[in-house]
Amino acid sequence: MSHMDYGCLMAVDRDHVLRSAAALLTRKSTATMDEVAKAAGISRATLHRHFAGRDALVRALEALGIAECEAALDAARLDDGPASDAVRRLVGAIEPAAALLAFLYSENQLFEGEEQNAGWTRIDDRIAGLFRRGQASGEFRIDLTPAWLTEALYGLLASGAWAVSEGRVASKDFNYMIVELLLGGALRTAY
Repeated sequence: MSHMDYGCLMAVDRDHVLRSAAALLTRKSTATMDEVAKAAGISRATLHRHFAGRDALVRALEALGIAECEAALDAARLDDGPASDAVRRLVGAIEPAAALLAFLYSENQLFEGEEQNAGWTRIDDRIAGLFRRGQASGEFRIDLTPAWLTEALYGLLASGAWAVSEGRVASKDFNYMIVELLLGGALRTAY
């Protein structure tokens, strides 16, 4: 086996470990590294070879979450048609990553100090741009800043993911609940 083949095998294993960790941690954010290893079907030593500790694992999950967010933003075609339709597409596209984002949202160390991943700023800017476009077109209220509408969307996505994972809300209602509550509050109405 060449070095290249070995690298490809390692990458596949690492992705499996990461996705297993994501699935576990989104259900149980306090899971230990031993529990993560067990969920991935590997030894603690193998897990440690991939990720030196919980912080390294969380940072890798952050990179995965950012990549999935950016893919959802691309899929949602934020510049096409009415901004409210783009918001609906975005919530639908981001739903598969919502539980992971909810977990990351609760990991304060990701958002403190100088270590913040620039990917979050890119995502914030793209979503805020969508809300700004909706304000410029007269669709959305102008008394709520694009930054606040972006934070509100994150909060609703996280709350929706938690409510679905705990069985308080049916997963089929996720998109409707979030979009209707957000747009119901954001839409400009005639006074």
